[in-house]
Amino acid sequence: MKLVLGEEFRAEEARYDLRWNCEDCTRFDPEGVRCAHGYPIATHQRAGKRTEDLTFCKEFEAR
Repeated sequence: MKLVLGEEFRAEEARYDLRWNCEDCTRFDPEGVRCAHGYPIATHQRAGKRTEDLTFCKEFEAR
């Protein structure tokens, strides 16, 4: 799922402490820096967080 990031999303992200990055997912392997299911992580990592749009991962499961 893709959505455009704007000021409203950023405010809600901070207010509700939203988690959506690979690093917050139970399927993320921090040692191998990869998804345990083999999904690409470039658009879901914290490093890519300040782009204009966001792609949610269908496999995300919060820690």
